[in-house]
Amino acid sequence: MTMTAAIDFMVHHWRELVTPAAVLLAVLAVGWFARRLLFKALRRWAEGTALKFDDLAVQALKGPFMLWVLILGLHLAVQSSELPTRAIGVVAKVLLVLWIISLTMVAARLAATLIKQYGVAEGALPVTTLTQNLARLGVFTIGILILLNSLGISVTPILTALGVGGLAVALALQDTLSNLFAGFYVSVAGQVRLGDYVKLDSGEEGYVTDITWRSTTLRALPNNLIVVPNAKLAQAIVTNYYLPEKRMSLPIPVRVSYDSDPDVVERILIEEAVKGARDIPGLLAEPAPVVRFIPGFGDSSLDFTLICQVGEFVDQYPVQHELRKRIFKRFRQEGIEMPFPIRTVYLKERGAFPRERSSDG
Repeated sequence: MTMTAAIDFMVHHWRELVTPAAVLLAVLAVGWFARRLLFKALRRWAEGTALKFDDLAVQALKGPFMLWVLILGLHLAVQSSELPTRAIGVVAKVLLVLWIISLTMVAARLAATLIKQYGVAEGALPVTTLTQNLARLGVFTIGILILLNSLGISVTPILTALGVGGLAVALALQDTLSNLFAGFYVSVAGQVRLGDYVKLDSGEEGYVTDITWRSTTLRALPNNLIVVPNAKLAQAIVTNYYLPEKRMSLPIPVRVSYDSDPDVVERILIEEAVKGARDIPGLLAEPAPVVRFIPGFGDSSLDFTLICQVGEFVDQYPVQHELRKRIFKRFRQEGIEMPFPIRTVYLKERGAFPRERSSDG
């Protein structure tokens, strides 16, 4: 129907449009008032509960509510019109398709939001781009099947064709599918989580920032991004510095002169570590610091190891910086020497000169 024909129809048959237009306007008006009253009551009810699901559901349904009211109004308006039965059926199918599509989009967005909120709050689900996209994909798949079934299209031949074609696709996309399933395994296993600091056996290390369908992104300490294919990550030997907990031991080697009293050195190291736990960020007072006479007797020094606890991996750098300065100042005050390496060298010369022995330090 051209624009001229449509205008001509409205001019000569405007009476036939009065009833459908009135029905549409009435449904929109009722829907607008119902939206205000309904969501006001739902918001008050959601605020009174401790669950997050109701808040998310109310927020997700608020946006498309008027679209659904419009679809309902158009459906009722068409049903009350004098259009041919075939035209009414076509419009009804179009409105049904729009309603299923909008409902699927809302459900997909709600599923991804629920995974994000519930996973962060409870730690029960890995919150990554991959898991959120998989949730959306699952909802969209269900929505497409419902849409096809509503249109009277048989799903069985489509699934059969997809099964046959899927073999060819799987052979052509082996690397891509390998990364996809490896990323899904890494996300679900829970051994590498978002925010964890990890180190691979190949040397790459950093904070896990995201896991996508193809790769895992690490943010290194210099603030650079390292992109690791999921298949490589699944096969790598990974050290996770955040499991089973963030707290970790920090060994600090200390060397003193052979003239030093080991008991005095041990007492000084523990005192400095205990005092440092009060004002050095990241240094923990519990478990208490300990000192071990290990490695022990060095070539030119007594070698001790101060073992203290830090809150997480990156805390070791500022803690070592501050603690080493305090130990050095305290050793100077107590007169404890931190020696240079000493070697004894024997020189043997041929001729009239006798063998000489010398020592340098």
